[in-house]
Amino acid sequence: QVQLVESGGGLVQAGRSLRLSCAASGSVLSINVMGWYRQAPGKQRELVAKVTSDGSTNYADSVKGRFTIARDNAKNTVYLQMNSLKPEDTAVYYCNANIIRIGAPSVARNYWGQGTQVTVSS
Repeated sequence: QVQLVESGGGLVQAGRSLRLSCAASGSVLSINVMGWYRQAPGKQRELVAKVTSDGSTNYADSVKGRFTIARDNAKNTVYLQMNSLKPEDTAVYYCNANIIRIGAPSVARNYWGQGTQVTVSS
């Protein structure tokens, strides 16, 4: 079994910062890409940022220059530092990881966290 557990969401005023964390646990052999997605009410889930195992990153245009994604491979953890938050950043944020499990080294599967609410007030 593999689990992704997120933390760090909450309610903040516009212009402030939050940091999200997501830790993978269980039968994790290795992790390829780790990323953050978000889904606002009435909208589709969208990519916010992702980072590969060698540290290459990719960001949605709407968060470039404000959000920073980073990972700690030793801890199987990915972080999302969110600065200069805007009301339009309000959404449920989901962690995603492409994981190779112990005992199944030839198969990589995508796993999702349970989601954490981020609300930015104006």
